[in-house]
Amino acid sequence: MNTGISTQNLEGGFEAAFNSNAETYYFAPGRINLIGEHTDYNGGRVFPCAISLGTYAAVSSRSDNEFHLYSANFADQGIQVLTLGTDEIQEKVGNVWTNYPKGMLRYLIEAGNQITHGLNVYIEGNLPDGAGLSSSASLEMLFGKILQTDFDLQVAPIDMVKFGVKVENEFIGLNSGIMDQFAVEMGKKDNAVLLDTNTLEYEHVPLKLGEYVIIIMNTNKRRELADSKYNEHRRECDEALAQLQTGIDIPTLGALDKETFDEYSYLIQSEPLLKRARHAVFENQRVGEAVTALQTKYLAKFGRLVNASHVSLQYDFEVTGKELDTLVHTAWEQDGVLGARMIGGGYGGCAIALVQKSAVKTFEERVGRNYQAVIGYAPDFYVAEIADGPQQLQKE
Repeated sequence: MNTGISTQNLEGGFEAAFNSNAETYYFAPGRINLIGEHTDYNGGRVFPCAISLGTYAAVSSRSDNEFHLYSANFADQGIQVLTLGTDEIQEKVGNVWTNYPKGMLRYLIEAGNQITHGLNVYIEGNLPDGAGLSSSASLEMLFGKILQTDFDLQVAPIDMVKFGVKVENEFIGLNSGIMDQFAVEMGKKDNAVLLDTNTLEYEHVPLKLGEYVIIIMNTNKRRELADSKYNEHRRECDEALAQLQTGIDIPTLGALDKETFDEYSYLIQSEPLLKRARHAVFENQRVGEAVTALQTKYLAKFGRLVNASHVSLQYDFEVTGKELDTLVHTAWEQDGVLGARMIGGGYGGCAIALVQKSAVKTFEERVGRNYQAVIGYAPDFYVAEIADGPQQLQKE
């Protein structure tokens, strides 16, 4: 169970880093996606929710034009300095965490927002690094909230989301979709977000799981999306779409239902492309079915659809790997489990399982023991508490 990071701890960390007092405190959540994986860049639907694990900040104003950034999670990197009005914030440098706040700063300024002075920012997160719980989107939306509040910026939530996506796509170079930033920014306690990524229409759906809780299962295998096959799989989806468009007028794979896809699948010229497209189409359909099952309290069906999502990600999209498959397949074998699947980009990171509250301890022991035996090291488990989006915190 997550107990968070107190403002007292943030205050102490800030004082140690900057030898001065913090003025304001912030939090932005991470996210999990219940179902709808690799559909967000295919014009499909997703069903994520924000979680109480996330990224915190303590902030104070500076009288100069320098941003001094320190992360307790990367303490060996010390204080990083970004200077307003220089070429320094225009370019990504290496593979360091400061590229995410730097990108937000750059694009907010380019959009005409007035950032008139520097800040001292102490950052500390309790999201497992590289676990696929959207630590980068959490950091982007956290920094957006800081800038919006400290400089009284009039930026709509959807525009802040789009700035975060632009950071990922153009600044970082990861051709990801809109789900992560949207789920973080639009998070609502005890609700999931049903988002149509084609139209950006969304609704909050109460997440009523009765006697079940969501367990996050961390493979403890780091997942670096920009270095993985993520961009390759997106290109394959785009190629499959282009081939389908030679015979049917559709804007995205998400515009197809199963029957229409089946009818026109002969247009796709290779097995890998067929499999990628089939996942995108079928997964999008599963989202609608899963939301209906949840709303009608048909939890057993909801769990089976979660299972089907993993099967599709394993065999059609081919983004799971031994670690995720071991966790998920072992979870399926346990009593009191409705369903389980990998979440995020894949190749490592995390999976989720819907587990009966009374079975959680036994579940974690058995799944953990088998994973250790097969993989050689232990996984971690967390109970997912569904949280609100980015917020300023009151000092305790």
